[in-house]
Amino acid sequence: MTQTPPELLRLRTSIDNIDAALVHLLAERFKATQQVGVLKADLGLPPADPAREERQIVRLKALADEAGLDPQFAEKFLNFIIAEVIRHHEAIASREV
Repeated sequence: MTQTPPELLRLRTSIDNIDAALVHLLAERFKATQQVGVLKADLGLPPADPAREERQIVRLKALADEAGLDPQFAEKFLNFIIAEVIRHHEAIASREV
């Protein structure tokens, strides 16, 4: 069995730390969106806000481009998050009724 090169171990450790940070950031984001969902339900607002979602996609794609990340990947990632947030908001709204 070959030994893993130190540089590969260093890079993998860095990736593991970044993955942990991403999970914690997503958890914080979903805590905030849960509060938004409750507020929307209390105010009788719809779970989705297509105009804001489109603005966020445009914004995130520009940030991705500036950071050297594929803007299409960033859009797919945000669309996945938005779909999950809307699902949560719909669930909150159905409980509030």
